[in-house]
Amino acid sequence: MNFSFTAEQNLFAESVRNFALKTLKDGALERAHLEEFPREMARMFYEQGLMGITMPEADGGQGGTLMDAVIAIEQIALVCPRSADIIQEGNFGAVRTLAQYASADQKERFLKPVLEGREIIAVGMTEPDAGSATTDLKTTATPDGEGFRIKGSKVFPNPHADTYLVYVRFGPGVGGIGSVMIRRDTPGFSMGKTSQFMSGAAWAPLFFDNVYVPPEDVLLPAGGFKKQISGFNAERIGNAARSLAYGRYCFNEARRYATERTQFGRPLCEFQGLQWKFADMKVGIEAAQLLLYQAASNADDGLPSSDETTMAKLMCNQVGFNATNEAIQIMGGLGYSREALIEYCFRRSRGWMIAGGSLEMLRNRMAESIFERRFPQRPPRGEPKGETAQ
Repeated sequence: MNFSFTAEQNLFAESVRNFALKTLKDGALERAHLEEFPREMARMFYEQGLMGITMPEADGGQGGTLMDAVIAIEQIALVCPRSADIIQEGNFGAVRTLAQYASADQKERFLKPVLEGREIIAVGMTEPDAGSATTDLKTTATPDGEGFRIKGSKVFPNPHADTYLVYVRFGPGVGGIGSVMIRRDTPGFSMGKTSQFMSGAAWAPLFFDNVYVPPEDVLLPAGGFKKQISGFNAERIGNAARSLAYGRYCFNEARRYATERTQFGRPLCEFQGLQWKFADMKVGIEAAQLLLYQAASNADDGLPSSDETTMAKLMCNQVGFNATNEAIQIMGGLGYSREALIEYCFRRSRGWMIAGGSLEMLRNRMAESIFERRFPQRPPRGEPKGETAQ
């Protein structure tokens, strides 16, 4: 059992850290408050070999491991938190689903432009009445010749994306769910009013009014839902890595501040109340990192264990958010101000406790694993919704 990086991993971490210090440190604060996706940064990261780290070289990736991707997110986030978002989106989520299941033609048309930083891709999954209960989705794919007509709506996607990976219903039940690729300029596609999350990230509702999807743009046909959801195991690794990295960034900034800032004639770090905050944060961060590294290192064929990723995300989300929250308290008005990146990390990390599986849903999954049985969230058949069996 070895808890240290390999020599290659140490070299990779050092090279990414040096790159970040040289190119990303300046402008990190301004970059955090940009609403649009910084495409020029994605192109730079592609040239640096930080996009598609875990994907085969034949698909435009780097042929690396999940641990390599985690290391990249960590090292970038410690210098420029906003840039870590780009690294995460270039290695997890929709791009990973494409790398895993797309045809060679689809990879050329949809995956390659994203990995090269030329295009942005987003997932259309959540609907007004289908959040955590993803299988309640109502967006339909009706046969039309060799292709399909898509009708329905999605909420919360990035409004600046060029292409959307859209979950649709080809037929009834879980077995009827699959996914298609839709470009934003496709006839029948429209977008509602742009809004913002608490994090500052933009989102807008998407509407599909009989949008025609040719057969070559069907990513996964009916029956593909379980394949898509299996990708969430890897997605949660990226989410967890970013959450924890933001927490460590805030820990480091708060530590520096507590060392330099003087009140009542003494550095803040000499006050026991703050010392205990740092001790608790340090224990949490190190424990969460072990769970994260375990999940990434034990990944089998690129898809890690569901239990391990669930525990890693649950722990990293909570520990990362707690560290950002405590850093604000330690740094006072400056931590609460937009003149520092602490409040940005706080707002971003709060959203990750919802995205990619809420903490409550993760606990449900862990309970099922512990007791080796399912605990359905839906009412028993025949029981009216909203009522509880006596």
